[in-house]
Amino acid sequence: MKRRTFLRTLSLSAAALALPRSRVSGAPRKDRPNVVLVLIDDMGWTDAACYGSRYYETPNIDRLAAGGMKFTSGYAACAVCSPTRAAVMTGRYPGRLGVTDWIRSRFQGGKIPADKKNPSGYTGGRNHKVLCPRNALWMELDEITIAEALKPAGYTSCHIGKWHLGPDDQYPDRQGFDYNIGGCDYGQPPSYFDPYKNSRLADIPTLKPRREGEYLTDREADEAVGFIKKHHKKPFFLYMAHYAVHTPLQARKDLVAKYKAKTPTNQKNPTYAAMVHSVDDALGRIMATLDECGVAGNTLVIFTSDNGGLLGPTHNAPLRAGKGHPYEGGIREPLIVRWPRVVKPGTTCHVPVTSVDYFPTVCEAAGVPLPKDRPIDGESIMPLLAQTGTLKRDAIFWHFPHYRGGIVPYSIIRAGDWKLLKRYDAKTYELFNLKDDLSETTDLADKHPDVVRRLDARLVAHLKTIGAKMPKPNPDYQPKRKRT
Repeated sequence: MKRRTFLRTLSLSAAALALPRSRVSGAPRKDRPNVVLVLIDDMGWTDAACYGSRYYETPNIDRLAAGGMKFTSGYAACAVCSPTRAAVMTGRYPGRLGVTDWIRSRFQGGKIPADKKNPSGYTGGRNHKVLCPRNALWMELDEITIAEALKPAGYTSCHIGKWHLGPDDQYPDRQGFDYNIGGCDYGQPPSYFDPYKNSRLADIPTLKPRREGEYLTDREADEAVGFIKKHHKKPFFLYMAHYAVHTPLQARKDLVAKYKAKTPTNQKNPTYAAMVHSVDDALGRIMATLDECGVAGNTLVIFTSDNGGLLGPTHNAPLRAGKGHPYEGGIREPLIVRWPRVVKPGTTCHVPVTSVDYFPTVCEAAGVPLPKDRPIDGESIMPLLAQTGTLKRDAIFWHFPHYRGGIVPYSIIRAGDWKLLKRYDAKTYELFNLKDDLSETTDLADKHPDVVRRLDARLVAHLKTIGAKMPKPNPDYQPKRKRT
């Protein structure tokens, strides 16, 4: 047994010996709640009617919000997908994990090194002021996922949809999941229609085609329904990680026609709208199945996204920018939590929460202790859900030490209403007061240098604490010549 596997097993075994009764209701272990975690790909903050959309129709998402708690300041751990997914699974910041950018699939050049070790060192072109740490090609197997934390408590776990945390040896079934349906190293499907192929890729290797032309989101929903019906008599964890609404923009013709007939707003792409509609339908099927099986009252449902909406297909106003960007449009997400035994229906919470919080929240709900051999960065949001208190922390963080098109490496801290954006190339600081300026139109860095210094000190200390890999000066830097 490899050392990392031994240490992970030891940690989980110790946790199993210490399993407590539920801290929420005092329920015995046999009454542990089921957990359904729905993670949409690229869904923006305003991509649901209950978050302000007047073009997309999302009756099931809206119904979930009406029956639970809607968060107005729910955040993804990163403005791109893989880091957020790693944070969701582990409760640890991307900077601690070394997964700080989206992971390149093998067909995109993510070649597995001969030594089977994640890349190290730095990379960068001569026109870049700083060199950037190489991103991981997978999340390490010694990380403990939600599925692994729940396993000693008797949970059956199923992953459906997008994984994007590494190739075969790092697939969900190697990280505690009993079932892996569709999860591989792809960041997007070759096609949304069965047999899920395009000119470069023949299929989704972990999803066997079954009915030509079947829409992928409908297939994922069908698999989720089947899993719940088969396993609802014992505690289960369903991780419904839809490939939608990521590109390629493809949707059912009947739904596209429906939205072509609607009056557009700033959100006006009928194909994207149809993809949102299909995701909503899938949620409706899951909720109906929980009701049918008689387990809805004892099921914790978390609904959110992995990063902001992609500009072009959608629009994130009043938030600034979108996917990939450090502004609110890139990182603020819809977040809804429903758990009838704990959450009062129709409530709203304005306290900032983020992707690393789901791991400790699920563990507390299930009465499972956190791993004792590693720091968990997230905080259980159970006090918010039960309305018994607030969170102990007063700040959350982001770290993206990479170039992406016109985006340069950056880190962020949000503390209270203040948000400090620190860049490692170009203007160093931008400071916003989100309470007064949700759209981030006014940079207050020059007006409040004391706030900048205070938040920067906290940000630097945090990055040091988690061992984040930092950009460093490029000795071969040559600025691009301006055209005359």
